[in-house]
Amino acid sequence: MHFLPDDLPALQQRLQEPHPDLLVVCYCAAWCKTCTAYQPLFESLSKQYPQSVFVWVDVEENEELLGDADVDDFPTLLVQSSRGTLFFGSVLPHIEHLQRLLDHAAEMPVLTDTGPGSFTELVASAT
Repeated sequence: MHFLPDDLPALQQRLQEPHPDLLVVCYCAAWCKTCTAYQPLFESLSKQYPQSVFVWVDVEENEELLGDADVDDFPTLLVQSSRGTLFFGSVLPHIEHLQRLLDHAAEMPVLTDTGPGSFTELVASAT
């Protein structure tokens, strides 16, 4: 799992390798107690999906990784595959919801005009 901005070079390198099954991004804020409680669950879930890339993004430290999207509530999740964005929105802080979403990602339609755009491209352009 990658934490930004500390791990930006490693994340940029990982995203240049063969595309992961899924890219799972959790947008949060350091001051958010819900996010603080959700973070270890998110990290634990990442170990169950080793072919996917999980990223924890503090929106106040890495605003550029939101593109044109807005985050109104926490946690907000972005799930992308090689097909495009599968999910972008806030969720209840129950890790089971994310796990169910990931288990059914292959069946999900690609969303159009939703989310921050290609997270891989946002990371590549970040400094």
